[in-house]
Amino acid sequence: MAYSFNITSSVLPNGRTAYFGTRVNSPEARFTIGYRTKYQDNFGLYNIDAVPGMVYLPADYRATHGIWADFIYPTAYVESKSSFFCLNTYDRARFTFGFMQYAAHVPNGDFVRFLRTLLQLPLAPEYFPRLELKNKHIFYRSDEQVLTQLENEDSTLGLMNYLNPTLLDIETQETICAARMVHWAQHDAEHRAIQVQLAIAFFQANLPRYHQRLGLAGAPAKACIVVCDILHQGRGTFARMAAALDTGGNWERAYTNLLTIGAANYGERIGALKRKIAEGVSSGVLDKTYDAAHNTFV
Repeated sequence: MAYSFNITSSVLPNGRTAYFGTRVNSPEARFTIGYRTKYQDNFGLYNIDAVPGMVYLPADYRATHGIWADFIYPTAYVESKSSFFCLNTYDRARFTFGFMQYAAHVPNGDFVRFLRTLLQLPLAPEYFPRLELKNKHIFYRSDEQVLTQLENEDSTLGLMNYLNPTLLDIETQETICAARMVHWAQHDAEHRAIQVQLAIAFFQANLPRYHQRLGLAGAPAKACIVVCDILHQGRGTFARMAAALDTGGNWERAYTNLLTIGAANYGERIGALKRKIAEGVSSGVLDKTYDAAHNTFV
């Protein structure tokens, strides 16, 4: 029997409206799905709560992923405070989830690949009984047993409509899908492990491409992290980064230059990124340089 959730909401003492989920026929405690917010003319949910045991810590995954577990950490922290159930349903992506903020609006993008992988887990039918993976794409099965493809190489509109029908208000479908994802992340270690596995796979695949454009061989890990973070967030161009890196081999100056990209609008994020990088360097785990030939750090 698929999991069902009762959804309630209430206004908190601070004036925020919170949405809560309770799993039906379960002794589990009520959990927070998210909080109502308005962004421009859009309405949606957000959840940036950082709960002990539900945040990404590199040490938990270092034995499996090596230095890459530490490499992704500064970006994970500035994206979500490393929360495995970070949620956003109020912007053009319609549904963004996870510690790396995977966004549903990109065809074959990080969220789509994330959900495709989740649908192969044993608990998938309990959380999303209507969704199926067929021919490597996500389909919806109706009461009449009709399958409808929700995403392809060109669009994720069907998937976005399923997860969050509109940005005009907070709909029942939106809260239910959000409840399923938050609860799943909180109650299934495999869900969290997939978030980590995919984040590392994305960064590992991207860095050689960035090297081809920017010449990162011999760069300190901290400079590579900033490059990856800039492109993950989208706050700078390759041309701007190339100019920042044009220091005649002075990597310290290059690193400082990279940190100025987007600083006018994202100073708080960049400051937190710099602090987390410094922690990794001082501990020795990030005090390494990029071996471009082997796509690793030495």
